[in-house]
Amino acid sequence: EIGVEGSETFKNLLPDSIYSALGFGERPAEERSIEFFERQMMLIDENRQPLVGKLIEIGPSRRILRDPFNGTPLPIQDGAPEVIRAVLKFAFNGDKLPERLGFIAPANQSIGFIAYHNGVAINDFRYLLSGYRLNLDWNDPWYSAFAGRKLQRQNFAPMSGFIYVEPFEVRKEIIVRPKDLQRWVDLGLEGKKVITVEMQAQIKETVGAFLAQHHPVIIDGIPVEGIFESISFLERTMSSSRVIDPPEPLDIDAAILGTIFVYPQSALPKKVVMTWDLWDERIQSVPTSAVDQEGPFVSILEPDWPLLEWTNFLKFPFTPTLHAVKEPASRSQVLLAKSFPICVLLTFLALAWLAYSFKHKQSRLLAVSLSFMLLAASVATAQLGKSNNPEQSSAEAIVGALLHNIYRSFDYREEGKVYDVLSDSVSGELLTDIFLEIKRSLVLANQGGAEAKVKDLTLSSVEVLPAAQDGQFTVKADWIVNGSVGHWGHIHKRSNRYLAQLTLAVDGGQWKLQQMNVLQAERL
Repeated sequence: EIGVEGSETFKNLLPDSIYSALGFGERPAEERSIEFFERQMMLIDENRQPLVGKLIEIGPSRRILRDPFNGTPLPIQDGAPEVIRAVLKFAFNGDKLPERLGFIAPANQSIGFIAYHNGVAINDFRYLLSGYRLNLDWNDPWYSAFAGRKLQRQNFAPMSGFIYVEPFEVRKEIIVRPKDLQRWVDLGLEGKKVITVEMQAQIKETVGAFLAQHHPVIIDGIPVEGIFESISFLERTMSSSRVIDPPEPLDIDAAILGTIFVYPQSALPKKVVMTWDLWDERIQSVPTSAVDQEGPFVSILEPDWPLLEWTNFLKFPFTPTLHAVKEPASRSQVLLAKSFPICVLLTFLALAWLAYSFKHKQSRLLAVSLSFMLLAASVATAQLGKSNNPEQSSAEAIVGALLHNIYRSFDYREEGKVYDVLSDSVSGELLTDIFLEIKRSLVLANQGGAEAKVKDLTLSSVEVLPAAQDGQFTVKADWIVNGSVGHWGHIHKRSNRYLAQLTLAVDGGQWKLQQMNVLQAERL
């Protein structure tokens, strides 16, 4: 893609009419093309023989807007500048495939590039410089690589492993390339170039069963069996990974699988150890990381050191806790509050009687006694009586605590436990709807159903609506939920904002969410 700033460097590729129109003079395209491929941009084989270059296609186009870190095309291409797109071809010398290629790039010009060998990306997005040397493995392009680590792609390894340690679970993720795993277990890939959609289900089943018997995990000194959660074909880049869904045919050289095993825990463990036990002449180093709330601890496993270890050195480990919700008034307190106006009225009547007795010089003993008792009752009901029609500050506290507890219930893994904790904050009729809605909002669809864990909840506003009843009130609430989950070696974040009308009521002696009407929901 040649922009305006690159027209001087690549002028020898331009058609005669454009070359002349840009003020470069009059010079035949054939002559200029020879100069370009012999002096400006060259590929050289291991015998230092230049490959014959040729301009295949050139014409106006739009630049493909890309992520500046990994070079992947951005989802929105609006506003892409106009460029000249050129396709160049370099023919190998003779019938023998080269073992190495050397690059000579145009001077004083930044050229972003990714090299692919039979569809396998060899490097992450980088800038081409003269002197780069590419070693080619024609038996398995996955192992083609530039000399030196500078251009080594981040996801260079055919196998890698991750341990995620959270308060209520340990998760093991293993990423493997089926073509490499074929050396241990028959996946039906011999002689194949493409993994068809029809083959994928059986391959996933076989790989899942095989990996369940490998990479054993010990937690706090006790060997544990993991729960097989999922297996998916993945597309991985420098900055992200996604599950390939719907399935599509995959090049056998580039296809990779991600498998997840879960080990439920009642508390944050003290030590987790995973042993890598798949080694051969190709698999001699395995990138791994152990991830906790402070971030990843990256390590490279080798046959002489196959242990991925995580030790709890957290000084202030985060343990999800539930907030105490302000208790509603008891029935006796509500009754006293309702009795207060009656006691006041009767007190005034008794005092009026007492005044009448004084005026007409009647017996005052009964009037005094009754006035004193009713006055005492009025004071008592005023002090001890309480209403379940909360003020603004109390309503905010109740709504904030309930929302916090509702989302915190999803920190637990077992569905039964989630329901148990959720039932303390949500009335029965709404329980299933809330469970499904929140679970849906936390699921990362492009990660094979991985569930984000809520990190924090911010209550932006609470407006108490009129027509509240004793023991029930309705608010319009605005809140933001932030969550994240470690997955496939990356941290995936999720932020959602909600505006909803919530009705809260006393149920079983405590405040619970009784109705919810979502007015607006958006992904931030």
